[in-house]
Amino acid sequence: MASEATGVASLAERYAAALFELADERHALDAVANDLRELRTMLQESPDLMRLLRSPVLSREDQAKAIAALGERAGLSALTRDFLGVVAGNRRLFAIPAMIEAYLNQLAARRGEVTAEVTTAQPLNDTQRNTLGEQLRRAVGRRVTVDLRVDPSLLGGMIVKVGSRMVDGSLKSRLQRLQVAMKRVG
Repeated sequence: MASEATGVASLAERYAAALFELADERHALDAVANDLRELRTMLQESPDLMRLLRSPVLSREDQAKAIAALGERAGLSALTRDFLGVVAGNRRLFAIPAMIEAYLNQLAARRGEVTAEVTTAQPLNDTQRNTLGEQLRRAVGRRVTVDLRVDPSLLGGMIVKVGSRMVDGSLKSRLQRLQVAMKRVG
């Protein structure tokens, strides 16, 4: 199991490095990063799309047609669509989520940034995002790219992960801690 995960990570790193190199040559690093973030959001929101990527039943051609149509409708750049076509043609769509993360990590490393994964109960407005980014930059002491995700089950507050550090200030976890404390008393 661990070797399988390592194999996917290694595969993803190679594909991401190739995409990064092409995007760098074409001065499209940010455009591709935005495409990949959008694709990641689509994957997170659609179990059907994840099944498409992982399905061994669908033919290479069917997967390629589906991913091409998705890229076209989503308005992804030509470079990103071509990349997805190559990945589909090589039957490697299952590794797309890892490729996205590898590309974004490589971009952050190039810029000397650290990525903070922030999960909130509700979407943040621009002012809140900017304030959060600035506070994280001060706390970390480096440029911080904020990767925002929304999870309504948190009820309120947020969870912030930077590297191996995590701060869970969600209402959900506070209620769970309160519940555990009340069980000890009772």
